[in-house]
Amino acid sequence: MYHYAESVNRVDQMEKLKILSAAAKYDVACTSSGVDRNATRGSLGSASACGICHTFAADGRCVSLLKILLTNVCVYDCRYCANRRSNDIPRAVFTPREIAELTINFYKRNYIEGLFLSSSVIRDANHTMEQIYETLKLLRGVYKFNGYIHIKAIPGADEGLIRAAGFLADRMSVNIELPSEESLNRLAPDKTKESILKPMSLLKKGIVQSREEVALFHSAPSFVPAGQSTQMIVGASPESDKKIIDLTESLYKRYSLKRVFFSAYTPVSDNPLLPSVKPPLLREHRLYQADWLLRFYGFSADEILKNPDENLSLNLDPKCHWALNNLNMFPVEINTADTRTLLRVPGIGARSAERILSARRVGSLTFENLKKLGIVLKRARYFITCQGKMYERISMDPEILEMKLTENKLGGAYKQLSLFDEPALLAEGASEG
Repeated sequence: MYHYAESVNRVDQMEKLKILSAAAKYDVACTSSGVDRNATRGSLGSASACGICHTFAADGRCVSLLKILLTNVCVYDCRYCANRRSNDIPRAVFTPREIAELTINFYKRNYIEGLFLSSSVIRDANHTMEQIYETLKLLRGVYKFNGYIHIKAIPGADEGLIRAAGFLADRMSVNIELPSEESLNRLAPDKTKESILKPMSLLKKGIVQSREEVALFHSAPSFVPAGQSTQMIVGASPESDKKIIDLTESLYKRYSLKRVFFSAYTPVSDNPLLPSVKPPLLREHRLYQADWLLRFYGFSADEILKNPDENLSLNLDPKCHWALNNLNMFPVEINTADTRTLLRVPGIGARSAERILSARRVGSLTFENLKKLGIVLKRARYFITCQGKMYERISMDPEILEMKLTENKLGGAYKQLSLFDEPALLAEGASEG
């Protein structure tokens, strides 16, 4: 393997870029930077809390990171991974200086605003993490690059290396990959649950400690100021949506993650331990909607999916599905409901709830007022009253309401998020509420 790595290192740089940017598309665990850092005298670039993303925004804006792997040469043989050592694919390895120069040259040409750097495990975890750290040292120290950088912490690497890299990166990710230890043992026998959770815990402790130090001494260095995230592959293993959502909630609570990303499994192997067809991408979409309810709407995992419902509905978004299973709570009076109750009404999002609370201080609201406030009533109207009246007379029968909620459903197939194709189709339910 080592001799092989040395030979692929001689590949032309543009060919490396082609191979390693394509290989990076399987890692979706990057998003808005969440950090502000202004340009300083003698440095290049800046980081913004809004606008630095790896893909197309919902409104069509292209916001960009240079998203590449350090290498796709790997000593591991994870069954679900295109870069596994047993897979016969073109291989390449970047040196730290090559990545640093690519980042600076792309930035100067206004192609990118930052860097997302991940990697397969070449030689061993420590060697890989050393290469990532050396890349960041060059960018921050030699090239004075002050832009956004998101890197992967390599499970199994020395804690000192991960911590040193954390003072140079804005965000770090540790991919949990599979939703259960059983599936990890079966499909990724070279990895362990402990090796993945240990750096997550290290990052959490480092972030908390750094924030306390910065609060006391403004000149103290920041450790991973934009927080940490992770990714789970959906559909490569048999776990239910309930298992995935329960794990997601636990990760947020235990490790204070900024985001949990979900990636629908793409068949890259004919291994009998893996499914031969793609899971529906709508399942990935529903999990993101459930994640939104966990993070911003005050839902718990137990509320979103109660036994015997082990999987999310593909016909209805999770909020509508919850509402139909809890019709005893509806309709709610829009003029008296508190924030928590408003957030549980299908079609009313966090910003919509704020507008309602603000407007009703002036006077009692009607359905016409709600339209002027920008509230989309096509879902909310079945679950609310204004001044004691419903929008229309309709039976509160779950089957009838489900029919009403799905009759104008957006047609067409869901598409997986990609860096390399046109913006993904936004399905109904992806919008607020």
